[in-house]
Amino acid sequence: MCMTGRRRFRSTFPLPFTRPVRATALGAVALTACAALTAGCGVIPGATGGSGGDPIKVMTWAPQNTDATNKPGMPAMARAYGKWINAHGGINGRKLEVLTCNDHNDSVGAAKCARRAAAEGAVAVVGSYSQFGDSYLAPLESAGIPYIGGYGVTNEEFTGSMSYPVNGGQPALLAGLGRALAGACGPVALVRPDSIAGDQLPALLDSGLKAGRHAAAEDQLAAENATAYDGQADQALRSATRDTARKGCVVPALGDRTDTFMDSFRRARDGFPAVRTATVLGSVDQSLIDATGGSSGPYEGAYVTSWYPPASDSRWDPMKKVISEEAFGDNRIDPADAGVQTTWIAYLVLKAVLERIGSGEASADTVRHALDDDLKVSTGGLTPALHWPYEGKLAGLGLPRLVNADVTLQVVRDGRLVAARRTAETGLEGGTDMTATLESADLD
Repeated sequence: MCMTGRRRFRSTFPLPFTRPVRATALGAVALTACAALTAGCGVIPGATGGSGGDPIKVMTWAPQNTDATNKPGMPAMARAYGKWINAHGGINGRKLEVLTCNDHNDSVGAAKCARRAAAEGAVAVVGSYSQFGDSYLAPLESAGIPYIGGYGVTNEEFTGSMSYPVNGGQPALLAGLGRALAGACGPVALVRPDSIAGDQLPALLDSGLKAGRHAAAEDQLAAENATAYDGQADQALRSATRDTARKGCVVPALGDRTDTFMDSFRRARDGFPAVRTATVLGSVDQSLIDATGGSSGPYEGAYVTSWYPPASDSRWDPMKKVISEEAFGDNRIDPADAGVQTTWIAYLVLKAVLERIGSGEASADTVRHALDDDLKVSTGGLTPALHWPYEGKLAGLGLPRLVNADVTLQVVRDGRLVAARRTAETGLEGGTDMTATLESADLD
């Protein structure tokens, strides 16, 4: 697939409704063991056995120490969970051995991690992040290894038969944001990448705006690799303030470049009436809010849609207890990071699967069969009960594995991401299901 004058945009979000060609040749070597594959990978020290039998091996991977997106908290959270489980008797009396791998933010690294998972007998890949679904899913599928709880960063996670996602990726976040802004905003300006993937974003945001009987957002294109967005910021402000009766909203959806846009936006907003900003988790998180000035920064008052409750919610207390007991002082693990939270939820799914298997053989096949056998997993209210039918309700949208379209609305208040109060304007509260809204999205 190609488009003249367009570059493919590699976002920190899923690229829905596109189907990259998979590197099928990888499948032929899925079970090949190679010492070179161990580069960048590790194992929990001491997790080498259990009274009930051999340890159960799983893998968690994420990019680390790269010039692009890094998620070191995800493998660190996996290690902490493994240590905690083993310190409390394991699962069914067996130790959990957590392999970790660095995909280095490239397709070769992602494929190496997947092949190593197969070579070392991992029963699942759990709570991981990689932007290269077309590289890692082929070898996983060839080896029959399920992929539980990816970050939702590629469309393959919502189409692959061996993928078991725990959140709704960018489709749910954008639809939810549109629904929240429909009653709270006058004109809405969307600033998004001028790219193939960026072309899908207006329809997703507009599905939520339409559900709230709001006009479509003004679609403003921006270069994906710009070092400043002065022109786009000025245009967005003019669009958002064209109706003097209602406060307008500006929605930057530029992934890693969102903060670059906000730098330009902060300089450009002098002389314009006040506008509200809004975006989605992944473009903004608590660490970015802190780094840009907290309550005095450009994100104060911004709406942000998320898949999960805010980190202050008591439903995260069990995760925080594990972090405190097994990873105290490990600053890679931020309980407010969506990657850490996704890894925690994915390991809750794994634990439920292994408990279903019981004293029987724990293998990639039995894990997969348990997931496919109408297993319903409670995550303590962090998500709805999770289960993965052969095709979910959004199969008609090209996302058959998207089974959890819940979103929460948060707001930056006094420099902290907190739950937004339900109002007549936003119409959203914790755990609002966006499935019906997404079903109506006009993606043609």
